[in-house]
Amino acid sequence: MDKLRITGGRPLNGEVTISGAKNAALPEICAALLTADPVYLNNVPRLRDVATMRLLLDNMGVQTETHGERGGMSFVAPDSLNPEAPYELVKTMRASVLVLGPLLARFGRAKVSLPGGCAIGSRPVDQHIKGLQAMGAEIVVEHGYMVAQLPQGRSRLKGARIATDMVTVTGTENFLMAAALAEGETVLENAAQEPEIPDLAEMLIAMGAKIEGHGTSRIHIQGVDRLHGCTHQVVADRIEAGTFLCAVAATGGDVVLRHGRADHLDAVIDKLRDAGAEIEAGDGFIRVRASGRLKAQSFRTTEYPGFPTDMQAQFMALNCIATGTSKVTETIFENRFMHVNELVRLGAKIQTDGKVAVIEGIDRLQGATVMATDLRASASLVIAGLVAEGETIVDRIYHLDRGYDQMEAKLRGIGADIERIK
Repeated sequence: MDKLRITGGRPLNGEVTISGAKNAALPEICAALLTADPVYLNNVPRLRDVATMRLLLDNMGVQTETHGERGGMSFVAPDSLNPEAPYELVKTMRASVLVLGPLLARFGRAKVSLPGGCAIGSRPVDQHIKGLQAMGAEIVVEHGYMVAQLPQGRSRLKGARIATDMVTVTGTENFLMAAALAEGETVLENAAQEPEIPDLAEMLIAMGAKIEGHGTSRIHIQGVDRLHGCTHQVVADRIEAGTFLCAVAATGGDVVLRHGRADHLDAVIDKLRDAGAEIEAGDGFIRVRASGRLKAQSFRTTEYPGFPTDMQAQFMALNCIATGTSKVTETIFENRFMHVNELVRLGAKIQTDGKVAVIEGIDRLQGATVMATDLRASASLVIAGLVAEGETIVDRIYHLDRGYDQMEAKLRGIGADIERIK
């Protein structure tokens, strides 16, 4: 099992290129199931979750190919494919539930295993099931599978008004894809507004879908008879960009993030500026500069456009060596403080009480061996290792590989002393 070895204390300087967003690429790969025409995606990140999703589509009978070295992929989903997602292929990835909507919409049936993924709390699929049932699907959960089909005599899902009990990103994406081929109009209330949602919607529009209001909490979709192929560029990964912003703010230095989208990171950038980092942005770049210890910042995670839960652990690592005391409140996932014990192993002073963590900033962390528990926790431990005195070993980095495209190589390119070891 691979590990990362980090020797901390070096500032970061130079340029780093931000990859395509995992949370956009995964639903957009699934959108290829909506048509028999070729679908081309550019800027697809090289991640374990992307490889797993590709393997899942391969297993169904989709023809997938990789093109060039810049993240090009193509997909052709024939009418004869097998609409089943087995447990063996989806047990490590929550996003596998995203095949349910497009399979139902195009083939009228699907058998999808209940998904796995990071152990950061309950992320039930009941909202997906309720929404698709509102569109006329018959769905039962048996033997660990969601078994879905259209009622006898129906050839298409029907439009519906869907108001989820909570804001759900993957739910909104599933409903968008399903509604694109449904009969009549679908209205999504309480829709997620994360930038990956309008990116998926723009891809579907390029395929012939009729969608309005994407990027707001109320989306209208007018179903069409068929969709066609398209070429689409995956949006830049805002969480990868935010992670590098926090890394530079913690270590000090001057780094330009190419392809970074500052407009997708307003809440994070505001907190970094309040902490004392200098950030400027323009068309296709973000520049971050920092020196000395920054000021600790309290924050509360909320749905977009609020502070993202996927940036909570990374900013907490920054707070550990900032001046002052900060309070972090996690409102999205109930089990997302698992990185705290590992940060404490590095010398951090953190107390937790339910959904709240209180961090007392200290001058310097001390290198140690730590264990990654989930994707974003992995990133926080890397940031902590970059500022810790001495050597830090981060174990179980397969979590990191699920969501970061060659993170250690990118960090090494801007001056970090970091290497992957077997």
